[in-house]
Amino acid sequence: MMPEEKNPMNEGPKKNTATHDAYHVPVMLQEAVEALQVKPNGTYVDCTFGGGGHSAAILKQLGPSGLLIGFDQDEDARRNLPADDRFLFIPQNFRHLQRFLRLHQVTQVDGILADLGVSSHQFNEGERGFSTRFDANLDMRMDTRNTLTAAEVLQTYPENRLHKMFEQYGEVTNAKTLAKTIVTQREISPIGTISRLKQAVQPIVKGNPNKYFAQLFQAIRIEVNDEMGALKEMLEQSAKVLKPGGRMAVITFHSLEDRVVKIFFKQGSFQEVFADDIYGTRPASVLKPVNKKPMLPTKAEMEKNKRSRSAKLRVAEKI
Repeated sequence: MMPEEKNPMNEGPKKNTATHDAYHVPVMLQEAVEALQVKPNGTYVDCTFGGGGHSAAILKQLGPSGLLIGFDQDEDARRNLPADDRFLFIPQNFRHLQRFLRLHQVTQVDGILADLGVSSHQFNEGERGFSTRFDANLDMRMDTRNTLTAAEVLQTYPENRLHKMFEQYGEVTNAKTLAKTIVTQREISPIGTISRLKQAVQPIVKGNPNKYFAQLFQAIRIEVNDEMGALKEMLEQSAKVLKPGGRMAVITFHSLEDRVVKIFFKQGSFQEVFADDIYGTRPASVLKPVNKKPMLPTKAEMEKNKRSRSAKLRVAEKI
């Protein structure tokens, strides 16, 4: 699709957002965009448009014939769309990357960027249920078109599934006890709000309460939005749509995400890759990590933006 063509999916509230920081402070902005090695006439994808900070930086480097495609499943992201004919917005989860690129006659791209952090806006909108700082219904849906909420997860999942969720996605130290407590407490009264959840598990909180609840909320959020499943699908599709020499930059915010990205960049799949029985060789990955270790935010950025402290940037190039 040529950049100058209008797309009905771009219709809706538009504005030039001069203050992206009001919605979300983009993490490792310069490092991520530089890693893409943007070509003026290239086609790029911002898988996590959000406040549009990374997208704005990419657009500055694109020429008149360049194209940037932004994905975001959160309806609120529409508020930040740039008034730029070189930008195409897809209001969908990035797990549908390849499908919607094909829909718009885009078969290959020069670069892909994904910032996997929850936006400041989502944390600050109390009614969304992402933050422990507010009392609200336990929602946590990034895409409000989906039906599964945090309250439904806590109210209906069996104990063993809750245990696995807290252990794998939140790395909660007493995940088994936590799961059992929730199942017991929900029989007494439903767990549908943040305050009710806190009250239900308060007696078994271990260590720093703020850290404990952050891990608990992370686990629930990942489950509600199937974040790990979506990430794996996006990575697999990205490897297919990237042009040879094209680059992918992914910013992660917890060890689970980073591990998935690291493994995929290294071996090109999520399955264990075995050596050939006869020759001892392994199938080559179509991606080549640019750096052995992930890039980290500068000290100055971490001091300015506390949420950047856990960020890691990994970059890979299509062979």
